[in-house]
Amino acid sequence: MTGFTYPATGFHFLVGFELFPQTVQDVRFQEVSGLNVEMQMESIKEGGENRFEHQLPLRAKYGDLVLKRGMFVGSGIHLWCKNAFEAFEFQPVNLIVSLLNDQHIPLFTWYVVHALPKKWDISGFDAEKSTVAIETLTLTYRYYQTIRI
Repeated sequence: MTGFTYPATGFHFLVGFELFPQTVQDVRFQEVSGLNVEMQMESIKEGGENRFEHQLPLRAKYGDLVLKRGMFVGSGIHLWCKNAFEAFEFQPVNLIVSLLNDQHIPLFTWYVVHALPKKWDISGFDAEKSTVAIETLTLTYRYYQTIRI
């Protein structure tokens, strides 16, 4: 059937940090979430007419970006987080999240500005299970721009 398109799938994506040094492992993530924005509103009551209350936009509030991946030895992202949490040396970075098609071409790209590590979580270890050690990185950021390719 020609002319029919399907919605994009959410399992083929790429995350790239504007961070140096960087290794090939630094683009490998199993899950990305938190690309959301909510408009904060101010409530204004109508004078003289008590039935109405107006909602006026104030500012956009962006959620935290959460990245999950298997733990890698020698990762630039690992060093970036270690410097922030252990040495209190915060270096803001920009990053991109791209949703890719089946030919690895970006369908949508989100340019995330001024990201800082907020939380770093390492999965539990269990001698009875053969699972990959997972690190979860929560980032706070100023805003993102959506880029349609």
